[in-house]
Amino acid sequence: MGGRVLVEISVEDLERAVQAERGGASRIELCGSLDVGGVTPDAELMRAVRVRVRVPIFAMVRPRGGDFVYSAAEFEEMKGAIRIAREEGMDGVVLGLLRRDGTVDVERTEQLVRAAAPLPVTFHRAFDESADLFAALEDVIATGAARLLTSGGASTAPEAVARIAELVRRAGAKLIILPGSGITAGNVAEIATATGAKEVHAGLSSVVVKDAGPDAFEAEVRKLVEAVG
Repeated sequence: MGGRVLVEISVEDLERAVQAERGGASRIELCGSLDVGGVTPDAELMRAVRVRVRVPIFAMVRPRGGDFVYSAAEFEEMKGAIRIAREEGMDGVVLGLLRRDGTVDVERTEQLVRAAAPLPVTFHRAFDESADLFAALEDVIATGAARLLTSGGASTAPEAVARIAELVRRAGAKLIILPGSGITAGNVAEIATATGAKEVHAGLSSVVVKDAGPDAFEAEVRKLVEAVG
């Protein structure tokens, strides 16, 4: 693996954010409504997590569940969400926009990247809906995004390890690739080694149920972090 791999954990409430940090997560992805893949968290949640958590927090900027083709009004809402994220002390934002033909909306994504500056932008798994992932990779690089979260076009990252490895290779130093979806303590080391990824993303929903006891999530995060420590 060539050194410690940074672990980002996605959460939707204060308790799990605190547990993720205690478990050793290097970064938090803060969302609302993870059951629909994550939407923009409200300002109160951002504020509460910022008070309790010291590691970097990246806020999701997504106005609704469903597809990633946004109206003019939704695009303006995303700009407003970025402004709020900055005001509430977030360290980065996570977003993704597509055109109706499934390609990356480079122009509007680039506008949001500029609006977020100096906060870094992660382009999320909207990318995985692209028909040509390697063309989409070049588009994401062109937007100025700092990171790309991807499962390699499959339902989960373990199903597309070779494709993710190729994305990592092609991105080089231009973009950080985060494998995500289906990553657990049991497979993270293998995935990191096989892909060459230096950062990984996990929500752990496949191994920790939503109403699990207070220590279960923290323990699973710790196992995952230790697996790539």
